[in-house]
Amino acid sequence: MSVLKLREACADDASRLLEIYAPYIEHTAITFEYEVPSVEEFKQRIINTLTMYPYIVALQNDRIVGYAYASAFHVRSAYAYNVEMSIYVDINERHKHIGRFLYEALEGCLRKQGFLNVNACIAAPREKDPYLDDNSIRFHEHLGYQLVGRFHECGYKFGRWYDMVWMEKMLGEHPEHPSALIPFKELKHPFE
Repeated sequence: MSVLKLREACADDASRLLEIYAPYIEHTAITFEYEVPSVEEFKQRIINTLTMYPYIVALQNDRIVGYAYASAFHVRSAYAYNVEMSIYVDINERHKHIGRFLYEALEGCLRKQGFLNVNACIAAPREKDPYLDDNSIRFHEHLGYQLVGRFHECGYKFGRWYDMVWMEKMLGEHPEHPSALIPFKELKHPFE
């Protein structure tokens, strides 16, 4: 296996990222999105995310094999030091440590920016299911995330109801006066 490389995503990556994301929309309940977005919409999502948060891609032999990004946990100012994490790995490249590679890099960037809590919103099967397993939950547990809540039958896709769980991980101490957050674009050497 060749060495994985990392770089910031850009709007021009939208087509390839959609190739990775589309099977999750069309064939799984991992995402509750129903329709594959247009390339233009996906470009705008990348651009909007990068105004404040990291959006990164993993490359193998110069081909994108996965991506991960952070986004606002909630719009209220008091939540500013929290982010929600998202990750998608090419369906044919799963279980090759690409997810860990991406998440460790993403968490490193977020620490440098001053974020303190990372959260993951994960679709959860209620029973054995053809569209969803608990791999995402196990992946997050393996990386040190802890379950903090479960919402029952809150997502409807493929004619069935799914639960959703929240998991969290603390990136640092919570001081009385936290430092100002640094937008991702202002980080010098975000991946070192």
